[in-house]
Amino acid sequence: MKNTVKKYHIFNRIGRLFKLNYLKLLRSKGGAKKVALGFAIGFGLEMLVISTASLIYILFVPAVRIARGSLPASIIGNIIGKLTFLPVILLPFARKIGKMIFPMKTSYGHHIPFSFQKLMHGDFHTLLSLLHGSLHVLIGMIVFGIILGIVSYYLVHHLYEREKERRLQKVKNGKIARGIPLRN
Repeated sequence: MKNTVKKYHIFNRIGRLFKLNYLKLLRSKGGAKKVALGFAIGFGLEMLVISTASLIYILFVPAVRIARGSLPASIIGNIIGKLTFLPVILLPFARKIGKMIFPMKTSYGHHIPFSFQKLMHGDFHTLLSLLHGSLHVLIGMIVFGIILGIVSYYLVHHLYEREKERRLQKVKNGKIARGIPLRN
C-alpha cells in the first residue's frame, strides 16, 4: 500500500501556517493583555531584524520578560511578522522616514566587508561597517516597529477577548442543550 502525502502549493502552505499560528495565539495562556503584549513585542521586533543584521534577537527574550508578556505569543508574533514579508516591503519607506527624522549624512570611515570571524575576535569595526549607511533604515524600522506593535497589541487583544467570549458562549449553549443548570 502506497503512503501518499498531499503536497500543498506554496501559497496554501503560507495560509495554513497563518491559520495554525493564529489558532495557537488564541489558545495561548496568560490572559488577553499578556498574550497581546507578547505578540506586539515579537511582531514589532521582527521589523528590526533585517536592519540590525539579526542582532535584535539578543534582546528578544529579555524584552518580553521585562515587559511581562507571553513568550510563546511573542514567538508567534515574530513568525507572523516573517510570513507577512512586511520588513522587506517596508525597507524603502523606512529609509525615507529615517532620512526625515535624522536628515544628516551618515558615513563612517571606509567600508569593510562583514566577517563573523572578526566579530568573534572582538573587532566590532565590521559590525559598524555593516550598519554603515543603514542608520536611516534602522531609524525608520524602529518607527514602523513601534507603530505596528501598538496596532497589533489592540488587534490581538480584541481578537483574544472575542474568541474567549465565543468559547464561553459555546460551553454555555452546550450545557443548556444537555439540561445542566448554569451556575452564576
